Amino acid sequence: MRFVKFSFLILMATAVALLTGCCGNSNKKEQNSSLVHTLKKDQVKTEVAEFVYPLPTAFEVTQMLNRIGASYILSLSNPAENAEKYFTEKSRALNLGVYSADLSYASTYNQKQITIDYMNASNKLIEELDFSDAIDENLPEKIEKAENDKDQMIELITNTFYNTYEYLNKTNRGSVSVLVLAGSWVEALYIAMHISEDTYNNVEMVKIVMDQKEPLQKLMDLITEHTSSEAVAETGALLTPIHNLYQQLDEGSISQSQMEAIAAEVAQIRAEIVK
Repeated sequence: MRFVKFSFLILMATAVALLTGCCGNSNKKEQNSSLVHTLKKDQVKTEVAEFVYPLPTAFEVTQMLNRIGASYILSLSNPAENAEKYFTEKSRALNLGVYSADLSYASTYNQKQITIDYMNASNKLIEELDFSDAIDENLPEKIEKAENDKDQMIELITNTFYNTYEYLNKTNRGSVSVLVLAGSWVEALYIAMHISEDTYNNVEMVKIVMDQKEPLQKLMDLITEHTSSEAVAETGALLTPIHNLYQQLDEGSISQSQMEAIAAEVAQIRAEIVK
């Protein structure tokens, strides 16, 4: 999990500067000591926690799929043009999460035009959800310049995920951020489980599926914190069956019937989200 928030980096840079400054003269040392004391331990903890993206991003799943040689299948993604049909805050936020996973999937596989299509679909939903300020206004140009540099493209998009999450939580829209996370988690798992008809016989694919147990638990914990939102509560109810299936898994093992049950459940959840 990455900690790349700009404010957090400033905090760390400040701390380093204060520590290295202690090697100077006594006046500087006293001044720096005073500054150090302003960074109370609980303040530091609060700052760090505020900027932590709580789940692995969809990139972490799609990059694993790419590494093990799984093919890119466009039909697995929610069509970009479907962005036109989402009118509620709930459907827009959930499908912004879905599109973030589809965007990760396309850019990981270096699908340039498809990546742009999903970026445009995401931007539409972001504007309709009224948090365009979270996005770098020069992002489209930066992505266009980076279209031949997959690593740079991934970095730009990943930082956009982090910036969006931070912005929503700092502007008291945590419930929307949870919906986005839920949509992204569902879509990433859906892609992973339906990219091959023989998933269970691929050890790496099985591991990807099993490794989603902990992120799902973290997601459910976040949902519990925001159940005052009707949309979040409904999403929690939608995810409860798959959460129950994951809770039944023994540590480090999964049966074929359990894999099939999870695949069927995530497909049903995803269909409800993207409809």
